[in-house]
Amino acid sequence: MPTPNNKANASRKGHTASGADGALRVDRRSLLVGSAGLAAGSILAYSPVVAQTAQAGQAQAAGHGLTPGMLGNRLYTSNPTHPTMADISENPANVPPPITRTEPATVRLEYETIELEAHLDGDTSYRFWTFNGKVPGPFARVRVGDTVEVYLKNNEDSWFAHNIDLHAVTGPGGGAALGSPGPGESYSFKFKALNAGLYVYHCAVSPVAQHISNGMYGLILVEPEGGLPPVDREYYVMQGELYTEERIGTPGLLTESYDKLVDERPEFFIFNGHTGALTDHYPLKAKVGETVRIFFGVGGPNFTSSFHVIGEIFDRVYVHGSLETPPLRDIQTVTVPAGGSAVAEFKCDVPGRFVLVDHALSRAEKGLAGYLIVEGDENPDLFTSLDT
Repeated sequence: MPTPNNKANASRKGHTASGADGALRVDRRSLLVGSAGLAAGSILAYSPVVAQTAQAGQAQAAGHGLTPGMLGNRLYTSNPTHPTMADISENPANVPPPITRTEPATVRLEYETIELEAHLDGDTSYRFWTFNGKVPGPFARVRVGDTVEVYLKNNEDSWFAHNIDLHAVTGPGGGAALGSPGPGESYSFKFKALNAGLYVYHCAVSPVAQHISNGMYGLILVEPEGGLPPVDREYYVMQGELYTEERIGTPGLLTESYDKLVDERPEFFIFNGHTGALTDHYPLKAKVGETVRIFFGVGGPNFTSSFHVIGEIFDRVYVHGSLETPPLRDIQTVTVPAGGSAVAEFKCDVPGRFVLVDHALSRAEKGLAGYLIVEGDENPDLFTSLDT
C-alpha cells in the first residue's frame, strides 16, 4: 500500500472509531419502507403491514437512543445539512447525446485526476480520489471504429500517482501500462474502438483496489454502427464500496482502511459517489409513458451487484454490457460483477417513487439506494389499491 506523505498523515490525526451506525440503519430502513406505496402516487404512503414493520424498527431504535430518519422528506434538497461541503457525486443525467454521425472519427477524451475532501454522509466527509472531481468519472461516448485519444493529467495537489485503464482498449493495461503520472504530471495515448459495448474504466496504479475504492472508476460506451434504439431518457449509475477505519455513522473526516479493503469488509456501499447521491441530490426522473435507459456499472472493487428497481420490470437488458448480443427480455434483477456493466431499459407505466437497490438488501443499510421519480396520471387498470 502506498504510504501517504506527512500532509496526509496530519489530516488523519484525532479520528477515532465510534459505533454510531444504528441511526443510519434506521434511515436506510425508512427509505426502503417508503417504496412500498410508490405507484399509489404518495411519496410516503405504504401498506399497513410494512408500516408495522417500520414502527417496530423505529421503536427498537428509540430504545437505543436513536432518531429515525426520513429520507423522503429530503428528496429535492442538495446536501441538505452541508451546503458548503464539496460534493463529488456525478449527476446521473450527465450522459452525452447519442452519436448521429455514420462514419468513424477521432475523439478526444480529457481526464484530470483530483483528490479532494468531500461530503460522504451526514456529518461525514472523506478524501476521495476522482476523475474530473466526480464519482463516477465522466461518461464517455464513442462509436465503434473511432480513434480515441486519451489525455490524462494528475492534479498538482494530488498525493499519489494515477493513470487510467479503459476496458474498451485493446492493448496492455488498457492504456495504464503506458504511464503513471505523479502530481502535476500527465500522459496520453490513443486506441481504436474495435468492439461495441459498455465498458468500465478505472485507475490501475497499485494497489489497484485502493484507487478504485476511493472513487476512481467510470464508464465508456462504444456505440455499435447504427447506434442504440431511441429512448426518452438515459441515465448513468455506478455502484461502489468504501472501506473506512471508522464505523458508518461516525462524524468527521473518515480515514481509509487498507486492512478492511483486503479483507473485503466495506463500511459503505454507494451509488454515484456518496450516500444519498441518488435520493437527496440527484433522483432519476421520468414521466408516465416514457422509456428509460440506465447505463449501469460496478466499480467495486470487490462486490457483485444484483441491480433491481423496486416496482419495475426491465423490458430489455443488455447483459455484461454487450450491445451486439440480443437483449434479454422481462428481467427482474440484473447480476453485474465488479468491473462489469449492463444496460437496462423499461417503460414507465405508472407514477410514483421507485427505489433503485442492489437486491443484496443489507447493503441498503450501508447507504446503497436511489430513487426514480415518475410523474403523470394514475393507471388503475395496471395498479391501484383495493382498500377504500
